[in-house]
Amino acid sequence: MKIGLTVHPSRPAPANFARQLADRLVAAGHDLTGDAYTAQTIGRDIGEAGAEIMLAIGGDGTVLEAARRALARDIPVLGFNLGTIGFLAEVSTDELEHVVDAITAGRLTERRRMTVSARIGEGRSMDGLNDIVVEKIHSQRLVFLTVTIDGEEFLTYRADGLVTATPTGSTAYSFSAGGPLVDPAIRALLFTPVAAHSLFNRTVVLPEDSRISITVSSDRPVRVSVDGVEFGYLAEHDTVEITRGERDARFLTIDDPPFPATVKNKFRLT
Repeated sequence: MKIGLTVHPSRPAPANFARQLADRLVAAGHDLTGDAYTAQTIGRDIGEAGAEIMLAIGGDGTVLEAARRALARDIPVLGFNLGTIGFLAEVSTDELEHVVDAITAGRLTERRRMTVSARIGEGRSMDGLNDIVVEKIHSQRLVFLTVTIDGEEFLTYRADGLVTATPTGSTAYSFSAGGPLVDPAIRALLFTPVAAHSLFNRTVVLPEDSRISITVSSDRPVRVSVDGVEFGYLAEHDTVEITRGERDARFLTIDDPPFPATVKNKFRLT
């Protein structure tokens, strides 16, 4: 099997583990692909094309980067957690041999997760796994954001911003802003205001096929980011449209623990 590697670019621990993993995968008969940094890190001459699965080595940010690459190629991802909480990077470095054996024997289970898409103007779109964030640029000034859902105006928020998340992203920024944790098996869109100056500051959960439009209704510009990657800027009267992504992200799992067990484990609720 041809296996792609995505490695956290700035810490020694992921680099060291990547070399161990690469050696073990090659010994098991697999071919490797990756970008120039990965090739340099593992000390192997590898190409960047043809991967059948993607392995991420780092924290959730590294998994998001791997997921972006995998989504474009329609291949699944499995993450080794060398970060902190690691909701997306589900296997530990102690499971190296177990994972390599499972890949070689074809024992991995695939799970699909919905994605979310942002569009600004005509033809400019970007897909993400976690969330789309519309947020203020100037730290001392609130922004005014008018939300329209399926063609009907809902509310205008005075806030630091709005987070529109998938259930996968419910454990990230949306959760920090006060949103609920949602099992990734549920297909829905959640939008959560950030530091809203309003009596209504709760998360709204919508069906997956909803269309959310967010329009800047003041002269204060905002930034739009997708999974933490800057996508664009909006001025007064500009709109970003948010929908479910056309293609699901594909994830691989070995033990496939239930979501409550994952939450308990990741937040150390014992």
